[in-house]
Amino acid sequence: MARHGGGRGWYGKVVGAALGVTLAAGAAAWTAQAGSLGGPSPKATASATPGSDVKPVDVTIAHTSEKGARGVNITIDDGPDPVWTPQMLDVLRENGVKATFCMVGTQAQAHPDLVKKVVAAGHRLCDHSVAHDTTMDRKSEAYQKQQILDAERMITEASGGVRPMYYRAPGGAFTPYSRKLAASRGMRPLGWNVDSKDFERPGTDAMVATVERELSNGPTILFHDAGGDRSQTVEALRRILPWLKEQGYSCGFPVR
Repeated sequence: MARHGGGRGWYGKVVGAALGVTLAAGAAAWTAQAGSLGGPSPKATASATPGSDVKPVDVTIAHTSEKGARGVNITIDDGPDPVWTPQMLDVLRENGVKATFCMVGTQAQAHPDLVKKVVAAGHRLCDHSVAHDTTMDRKSEAYQKQQILDAERMITEASGGVRPMYYRAPGGAFTPYSRKLAASRGMRPLGWNVDSKDFERPGTDAMVATVERELSNGPTILFHDAGGDRSQTVEALRRILPWLKEQGYSCGFPVR
């Protein structure tokens, strides 16, 4: 999800005490994390996904679509959620659209049935960390490693063995280290171009208008299926997906 007012966001507040995570102030916007890479490549722990054959991918933050110039990427963050994820899966199915679900590790662990439904429907998985700490870019490399690799393991186990193909830092809090680590595990760092602002629940009309107005900024659109009442997001998707088709866009997946 996007950073909204700093801090670790809704999810970190819920699980922070259990995970022993320290609260901190918000950091810079996600685009500031796309800087140069330096230092040795991090090494993933053997416990991430034992026995898996991992092929490293590009470390740069992906924004474009595999569908090309008229492609659009629907990305859905913070779930899975037992109320809202099934409704979004229904809307996606009705419109013949595939999406990328950026899952919080403990949410995936708590709802493995939903993770499997997402995979069975042909959508892709994305690692969105364990605690959704939007200040990860101010934490140690050891902490970043734990957040990324533990979430990768949780999601992979919940899915029945299907690994996440992307890594989206909470609030866009990427670092050169976290990008290199994720890429070394076969997870392309994933950004966004259009924030639907659904996390603020501005109303369905406002969300639709935001997407229609800002789509010229790029093809990757950010939505959420957890963190509160997402009924506005469900209704916005019901309107946005047919509109995209009418405009000649094709929904697909981010580049890897």
